Order: sequence, then structure tokens, then C-alpha cells
Amino acid sequence: MKIICIGRNYADHIKELNNERPTDPVVFIKPDSSVLPKEQDFYIPEFTKDVHYEVEVLVKIKKVGKHIEEKFAHTYYDEVGLGIDFTARDVQAALKEKGLPWEKAKGFDGAAVVGNWLPKTSFTDLNNLNFSLTKNGEIVQQGNTSFMLWKIDEIIAYVSKYFMLKKGDIIFTGTPAGVGKITSNDYLSGRLENEELFTVKIK
Repeated sequence: MKIICIGRNYADHIKELNNERPTDPVVFIKPDSSVLPKEQDFYIPEFTKDVHYEVEVLVKIKKVGKHIEEKFAHTYYDEVGLGIDFTARDVQAALKEKGLPWEKAKGFDGAAVVGNWLPKTSFTDLNNLNFSLTKNGEIVQQGNTSFMLWKIDEIIAYVSKYFMLKKGDIIFTGTPAGVGKITSNDYLSGRLENEELFTVKIK
């Protein structure tokens, strides 16, 4: 499986990091080794001093597809979830300054938290999902999928032009504003429409 991530998909997050608003989705990939095993704590890597959380709505692909039309994209997934795209922001900044790829900043071991999955039929409208991240009992990120620049089905259609999608692939659909630094002993929890889908302890 592969993890396909969409960057800069919420205007407020683009603004907070002083990035340019893209004309097409920003796509990058995390390796399967980046998935944090269930029930395992997240250990801050030694090569960074500035890891940020980024909470995102996730989609799990259920069948093989290539060049998928947007009107058929909904048939390629049955489950949605919530996760974290951990980012070594200092490493990313150094790479971006040199025009280099971001993988070292976003694809390291444990950099992808994948929470529990819910059937998409649990929700009346996937383009109007509330989600949030809490750190040490305080809400630090809140978002709604209605504010995505590219909606879920648009993302699937777009990325399938470049990558064949396979059963088990996961799409991270982008993060809203509010990203921030984690430190040892932090405790994170993510909720999708008020249902807790993951918790993570930081070491």
C-alpha cells in the first residue's frame, strides 16, 4: 500500500504557513513504513527539533483504479477516517529552501497516524464533515471538509491520472489551520464528527 497526501488543500492553512495557493493539488507520498503501529507511542526523531501535527481526514481505497472519472470516484472507497501527518518542519523548511523533495520531513518512520475507520454510509455528506485534534485536553485544530479546495472525489480523480490506485491505499486529504509543535509527554486525540478515532502519546 501507499499513502498519497494532498498539501495546501485548505486556504487558512496555506495562509498560516505563508505558502502560495496552488492551481493544482500538491501531491506527495509517504512510504508504508511511515505508518505508526496501533497502540504505539510516537517518538520524536533525533534529526529534528520541530515536529508539527497536521490532522487530516483519510480515505481508504477499496479497488484498483486508473484515470478515474470524478463521477465514479465515490465507488472506489467505502471507509473514511482520521489521522496525523507528522512533519519535521525544520527539515522541511531546509529542503524547500533548496527546492528539494519533502520526503525526509514527512516520510520518516511513524510520521503517519492512521486512526480507526468508519463506513462512509455513517455520514450524510462527506463534503461537510467536522473534525478536530486535541492536545493535552485543548482543541488545537478544527476543520470541516466543506473548506477543502479539492473535495475527496476530485482528489481521487486527479491523483489517479498519475498513480494507479490499489486496494488498501490511503489518501490524506489535507490539513486545516492550527498546525503546531509537539513536545515530549503531549497527548493527542482526533475526532471525526465527535467520534474519537485515535489517541497518541508523544515521547
